[in-house]
Amino acid sequence: MALTYKQEFIRFMVNNGVLKFGEFTLKSGRKAPYFINTGNYKTGKQLAKLGQYYAACIHDNGLEADTLVGPAYKGIPLSVATAIALYHDYEKEMNYCFDRKEIKDHGEGGLFVGKQLVDGEKVIIIEDVMTSGKALREILPKLEAAANVKVVGMIISVDRQEKALNSDLSAVAEAKKEFDVDVYSVVTMNDIIAAIEEGIIDGKEHLADMYKYRNTYGA
Repeated sequence: MALTYKQEFIRFMVNNGVLKFGEFTLKSGRKAPYFINTGNYKTGKQLAKLGQYYAACIHDNGLEADTLVGPAYKGIPLSVATAIALYHDYEKEMNYCFDRKEIKDHGEGGLFVGKQLVDGEKVIIIEDVMTSGKALREILPKLEAAANVKVVGMIISVDRQEKALNSDLSAVAEAKKEFDVDVYSVVTMNDIIAAIEEGIIDGKEHLADMYKYRNTYGA
């Protein structure tokens, strides 16, 4: 049976050492049975595949936009790879841009590199993961300063579906509540658990810990 793009992506993360199982202490202090290290993406082949999964997520959710925005720095290669994949796989030509850390006051100037945003433009923000909403909190004021754009959504690779430290809401739910931005993920923690249950990836010995973690911290 052919795998769905979500199942393929989970296997892709495991094969590239991005998704690991064991015991990990997160920045929050929680002891988690799995860890996602997107820093292990480092080749052109990996980036090309990653762009295809992001493009599939955009297509699967029926999102329509003019421009992909990749917040510096991790969002830059992701937005480029996704724009290429959208054109190659779905014949959708989208602009892309990314922000500078400081406004350039010479040459062409401006805060964004790539597509210069205009009023009424529909944009999708491309990021790797979401833990605290920091990326949104930083990029939204820059977008507002550039033009009156419409943020159609934000795409991340994995939704951990767990409560924040001081809230019963997940980071994705908090983004909707605080910023009114819909966040879409290529996969979720539940997708990862299902992939283990169905034998898409190895790791049945970690299922009990995954269930326990979800029951304790799941949003």
